[in-house]
Amino acid sequence: MRALLLNIIVLILFLISSCAPASSSISLAAGIPSRTPFQPIENNAPDSLYAGEAPTPLYLPSVTPVPPTSIPEAVAAATLSADVTAPMVALPMGLNPLTGMLPSDTALLDRRPLAIKVANYPRYIRPQSGLTHADQVYEYYIEGGLTRFIAVFYGDTSDWVGPVRSGRFFDENIQRMYQAFLVFKFADPRVLDHFKVSDFSQFIVVPTLGSCPPFKLLPERHIEVYNNSYFYTPNWEDCVERNSLDNNRPVLRGAFFSDLAPLSDLQGLKIYTYYSDYSYNYWSYSSETRQYYRYQEIDDVHEGKPEKYAPLMDRMTATAVHASNVVVLYATHTFANTFDEEDEVYHIDLTGSGDAYVFRDGVGVVARWHRTNKNQPILVSAANGAMLNLRPGITFYEVIGTQSYVDQDAGEWHFHHATP
Repeated sequence: MRALLLNIIVLILFLISSCAPASSSISLAAGIPSRTPFQPIENNAPDSLYAGEAPTPLYLPSVTPVPPTSIPEAVAAATLSADVTAPMVALPMGLNPLTGMLPSDTALLDRRPLAIKVANYPRYIRPQSGLTHADQVYEYYIEGGLTRFIAVFYGDTSDWVGPVRSGRFFDENIQRMYQAFLVFKFADPRVLDHFKVSDFSQFIVVPTLGSCPPFKLLPERHIEVYNNSYFYTPNWEDCVERNSLDNNRPVLRGAFFSDLAPLSDLQGLKIYTYYSDYSYNYWSYSSETRQYYRYQEIDDVHEGKPEKYAPLMDRMTATAVHASNVVVLYATHTFANTFDEEDEVYHIDLTGSGDAYVFRDGVGVVARWHRTNKNQPILVSAANGAMLNLRPGITFYEVIGTQSYVDQDAGEWHFHHATP
């Protein structure tokens, strides 16, 4: 009954916004939506799977914007640990600092990036929209064995992005690093309350009554309202202007890019990541395109059942999700208290530095990741501290726990995610 009422309430919110014309339908598959952990308030509080994501009278706060701190485009050596060296270089003018390539439209770089949460479960919400237009994408564990994406759009855009789902504590890392508008569909009260009193609260973008922000139902998706929430970017600029939001271009340090592959004795042809028996994937390298292509599980693995995969597609481009670089990041996953532990409200620490593996051009490199500044994207270095060049293009980050382990042989890598 609660789920029915939730769908009715959310439907009213979204029907107030206009929707694009319908096109071809997409068939449904079996699946169960991942829950957002509830906030225990009192002993008799209802244990609703969707408590914390129910529509509340949220709005874009009218807070006086705080301009981002200006820093040099090239990282200062003093901010790096003693065993890391970074050449003082900057990308040529006009290049997207997140991809090392020309943007699809130069005007896009004169705005604040959008960091948008994108669902990966339940399986019937696939194919998602917009992942092949993102500059960088992070995948991380949420709860219940499942993962979610947060995609950063700066030098490119997609008309539809989604389905958009709820926020997590991890998303603060991305908002700060890219100084981005953080787009998500509600959140657990623990997360939302933290975001609303943070110094980036003016950059939170959640659904409200009306068409601003532009969250919409995708008409061709014949699924429940709860999993049919998309961000319609063509209407975002008008929303920014009407609300006088700070959409100024931030100062973002570029990563280090090169067409030349790093020297490595290790092949990196297939990269598997196992988050759980029902959430696993692999990336397969194509020497023709010099890209890695994403294959996603289509069935659970249990009772002796074999792994099953299919290409993960982007509905917007009708192409497989791909990346020039696949970077595996080891990060500490912790719980703040027993309530968090009971329903897996993780705090994922992407500050400081940690172990990593970088895959590009069919080779693998044992590496370290470094967050040298709170408001700048991470850098990756080789084990000897020298900065690693990424291949120009999309970078996809797989975030796993520090207790994870990896097996590799003949160019195949198998990462097994593990948390406390």
